[in-house]
Order: sequence, then C-alpha cells, then structure tokens
Amino acid sequence: MNNLKTVLLLGLLSGLLVLGGGYLGGRDGLWIGLGLAVAMNFASYFFSDKIALSMYSAQPVNESQNWEIYRRIGPMVQNLCHKMGLPMPKLWVIPEQSPNAFATGRNPKHASVAVTHGILQVMDDRELEGVLAHELGHVKNRDILISSVAATIAAAITFLARMAFFFGGSRDEDNRGGAAGALLMLILAPIAAMLIQFAISRTREYAADASAAKYTGDPNQLISALRKLESYSKRIPMEANAATAHMFIIKPFSGDAMMRLFSTHPRTEDRIARLARMSVPRPI
Repeated sequence: MNNLKTVLLLGLLSGLLVLGGGYLGGRDGLWIGLGLAVAMNFASYFFSDKIALSMYSAQPVNESQNWEIYRRIGPMVQNLCHKMGLPMPKLWVIPEQSPNAFATGRNPKHASVAVTHGILQVMDDRELEGVLAHELGHVKNRDILISSVAATIAAAITFLARMAFFFGGSRDEDNRGGAAGALLMLILAPIAAMLIQFAISRTREYAADASAAKYTGDPNQLISALRKLESYSKRIPMEANAATAHMFIIKPFSGDAMMRLFSTHPRTEDRIARLARMSVPRPI
C-alpha cells in the first residue's frame, strides 16, 4: 500500500509541476514544469532523506563525529536493530533544543534516524530507548519512504504557490491569471499540500508505538517519553518546516496556523491510552 501511495504522490507532484509551470509561463512553462517534474521525482525517491536532514542542519553521529552522543545511543540502536532484524541506520543529531526525533530514508538499507539535542537532555536512557524503538518501528514498517516523499512534495507545492504569488500568474497573452489568480493559488496550494500529508495514515504512529512496546518489552518507556515530549514541545517551540512536521515522533509545537493544518499526528493522549492497554512480553 505504501508503494502504491508513493507512486500516486509522485504522479500528483508531476501534474502539479506541469500545470503550475503552464500557469506561470504558458507553453514554455509547461516544458519547464515537465523538466522540473522529472528532476523532482528523481530527487524525491533518491534524495528526500538528505533534503529533510539538511533542512534541520543535521550532523552525523558515529565513532568519529559526535562521539559522546554515539556512545549513548549507538548501543541502544544496535541492540534494537538486532531484535527487529534491521540493518544499522545512520544516526544524526539536530542542533535544536526542542525535544523530538524522526526517521527517514527510502528503505531499511538506506535509513537514517535523527534526534535533537533537546531530546538527549530531557530523556533518561529508558525513555530514549522507547523513542528510538518507535523510529525504528517506522523503518521496519516501511513508512519512511512515503513520509520522506510527501515532505518533498509538500515543500514543492508551497514553493510553487509562493512563485505564483510573487510573479502574478502567467505571462501568456491567452492565459493571464493576474494577481487574483496568484492569490487563489496561494490559498489553495497549502490545502493541496495538507491533502497530500493526509495520504499518510495516522495509524502509522500507533503501529510504530506498538513496535516500540514490543521490542523494548515495556510500553511504559514510550509512555513516559511521550508525556515529556508533549510537555517540553510546548515549553520549547520548534521552528519546524510544516511540510516535514509529520515526520517527527510528536508534532512540533508552533504558533504557526499552517503547522496545525499539516498535522498528521493522533492526539498524544490517545497514543498513551493505547500503549497503557498493552501487555507486551519481552522478545527473547
């Protein structure tokens, strides 16, 4: 199902870029839009993870870079990957004080898990293991490709809307959108981006939570982590890109109304309630 959704999203991206190119530049714009569509499809599939990581200035975490962080989370991730039957992902740290984390990549062999500096500061090791298990749950459930592609597409739509606003519509004599048309696109494009985000089922968060409970053997680890995340994300807002908000373990809190439009997360209270009902035996 995720593979089918990915194909549909990439097809939708192509159509939007071609139509948007025609709107902005007439016949020549159509060809430019087609070229952009081909390039964007390629980038969305192969480089969407790198695009998402670069948006947040993520830094590698390994034996030679950010060693102190690697020493703490590396063994946790290795142990969880062994239990889940996953290859070791690349690890990253985001220079951000608001606690959060996300996983990205096109498949388990090309996966990355990123955590913020803030989450390392507020979580104890048990809570942090629950968060990492949740993100690896997304990898195991193969949510990460569609999540990364959707982020790239949403960002492209938003960019196209801004271009329409600044350039005021088509320059073609037979198709002058004018300022009113550009303003309409500025209004409709975020709605289209929101619909794309909702192609990502909210149930994926519940599934990743369940994976975390199963492979840590204790739902309370993630329950405690989610409570802290909910509290600290409000106290320390994160300047996150709305197009990537769905990727994080918890919706980045922001006063931006657009961020609320893009939300694909179930309520934290509902996630905690589901976890609290679980009785999970530890895997052998």
